[in-house]
Amino acid sequence: MPEKLLTIGVYGFVEQRFFQALVDAHVDLFCDVRARRGLRGSEYAFANAQRLQARLAERGIRYVHIKDLAPPPEVRDAQKQEDLRTGTGKRSRDELGEAFKAKYRETCLAGLDASALLNRHIGAACRPVFFCVERTPAACHRSLLTDEISRQTGLPVEHILP
Repeated sequence: MPEKLLTIGVYGFVEQRFFQALVDAHVDLFCDVRARRGLRGSEYAFANAQRLQARLAERGIRYVHIKDLAPPPEVRDAQKQEDLRTGTGKRSRDELGEAFKAKYRETCLAGLDASALLNRHIGAACRPVFFCVERTPAACHRSLLTDEISRQTGLPVEHILP
């Protein structure tokens, strides 16, 4: 059983600081919970799947992609509609809309067995980090996910911020 659950987003980090933050937090398992494992532009190219995995391996951090925990298109569309309504850009969003939260909980978290998830993907890791792109945890599904795992297991959650 892990000591705690960690989360991190890529926005707001530069490459060196991102990986140093993982090392400083003693992360031993990197759980990528994105549907698409790539980012546009050179600023965050280090977070594209192949480069990311290579950099993590250099630091002895195991990588796992848990795609079934990523919000499916219809859930992401609910947030896109909210962002359009409020005129909020994805990188400047501070929190998720209520429609997204409800749909993500219904689609991805309903019936989630945290113990089975930990056994299947986390194994003996002590400090797994759940990764997506948003800077602010409240603006990303990773916070909903880790809150649910915490609720079921009692594990504390810590967010790594830039």
